[in-house]
Amino acid sequence: MLRIATIGTLTVLGALAVVVALLVHPAWWVAAAVLVALLALAVYDVVQRRHAVLRNYPVVGHLRYLLEGIRPEVQQYFVERNVDGRPFDRDTRSLIYQRAKGTAGEKAFGTERDVNEVGYEYLLHATVPLPPPDEPHRVRIGGPDCARPYDMALLNVSAMSFGALSANAILALNKGAAAGGFAHDTGEGGLSRHHLEHGGDLVWELGSGYFGARTRDGDFDPDMFAAKAAHPAVTCVSLKLSQGAKPGLGGVLPAPKVSAEIAAARSVPEGVTCVSPSAHRVFTTPRELVRFLARMRELAGGKPTGIKLCVGSRVDVLALCKAMVAEGTGPDFVVVDGSEGGTGAAPPEYEDHVGAPLTEGLMTVHNALVGAGLRGRVRVGASGKVSTGSDIVKRLIQGADFTNSARAMMMATGCIQSQRCHTNTCPVGVATQDPRRAAALDVDDKAERVRRFQQATVAEAQRLMGSMGSRGPGELGPHQLRRRIGHMDTRSYAELFDWLEDGELLAEPPRGWAGDWNLASPDHFGRYTP
Repeated sequence: MLRIATIGTLTVLGALAVVVALLVHPAWWVAAAVLVALLALAVYDVVQRRHAVLRNYPVVGHLRYLLEGIRPEVQQYFVERNVDGRPFDRDTRSLIYQRAKGTAGEKAFGTERDVNEVGYEYLLHATVPLPPPDEPHRVRIGGPDCARPYDMALLNVSAMSFGALSANAILALNKGAAAGGFAHDTGEGGLSRHHLEHGGDLVWELGSGYFGARTRDGDFDPDMFAAKAAHPAVTCVSLKLSQGAKPGLGGVLPAPKVSAEIAAARSVPEGVTCVSPSAHRVFTTPRELVRFLARMRELAGGKPTGIKLCVGSRVDVLALCKAMVAEGTGPDFVVVDGSEGGTGAAPPEYEDHVGAPLTEGLMTVHNALVGAGLRGRVRVGASGKVSTGSDIVKRLIQGADFTNSARAMMMATGCIQSQRCHTNTCPVGVATQDPRRAAALDVDDKAERVRRFQQATVAEAQRLMGSMGSRGPGELGPHQLRRRIGHMDTRSYAELFDWLEDGELLAEPPRGWAGDWNLASPDHFGRYTP
């Protein structure tokens, strides 16, 4: 048996080292100490019962755990090709870092991507390109019920909570947003002092825990909400229905992580486990949701009010549209989060197999609003792996008015995709509450990187639109984005997908939508049979 041989060999070698140390030279005591330590480790490995590998392969079995521990780093830095990495490949990460630092973002010798691979997408350029506009395009957010509309940038900071991110990361993101004139979504972890310090435009997000605007027993507190929503930095308010990383699942912040600062931001007791339920208390039906959004808008003094969701059933999206038509009101904006979103840690079953990817979810929401005659009053945002100018343009073609980015903004603050966000051991101080680790993140430097990344990425998106012959997002169309569907054939998005006409669902639903439209009810989520 290997374990007997290992223990026997170490015993003999240790004894020999002791003899040599006594008879030849005292320096051999170092070797003897090492061999005795290895012998002790071997004995422990054999008697412990937790790891079968170590019982059968004492000492050397530890190499397996060592190699497993460094596998992600070896894979990321030495094995994967520039276009193979996940969730973000090396080329994309490098581009984000370069733009954040203000260095060149060009690449020589042609693409490394397989342009003949099924699923490859490309944009159509114009024979007579147009120059990009002098000023970045902005989107007016605010429907007929909104008294204080807001002009949203094409790319903004997506929802990431204080608690998930360190205080320094929040400070850097908000200072960068303030300098660059774009919005910063707070995430559902409350409106902290770090969000307010630099005066960047905020989208204050509430989730099912109503953190920062909740009663002691977890209900929505209208007075607390109204007082905080009145802050001049809060430009929009949002209700999170679900998120891409874990749609349909709540969250738990363990008691040791609920510090005094986090407790104050979330309006929860310090040192007590903080639970974000999977479902909301303020609504159970589409009508109740629409009415609550109207109440939020009123409490916020008429500021734009929206929702964020990862799309599940198309019936539920249509039920919400029916409720908006019936009630004569609704959200000013809808942010669609794709299932490829991932700043929140989640079980692999949810990350890999639940929720609609951004392309499908975005086009579902866009077409549902168009078909219900509501698109003119509701703006649509897209969130999910938006990191380049081409990402922005593709999402605009698919139905978005603006985009949000989380992980790319994290990379702009220094994130190296170590994927330890949920362990509190982030090596660069972005996703941690460890004060020592967080202190490594220089707020002023990273804020400027955030600003540069957003500015450069939006500039590339506008330059792309000009190359496509469009003066702005309003002139883009699904015919300008093509997908390879076979090694010998490509189709445009205009050909691949159905695009509804304004009010078409209200007049005569097309065949592909009629079934779900008939099943949708403003008084019931899920499949409804009258």
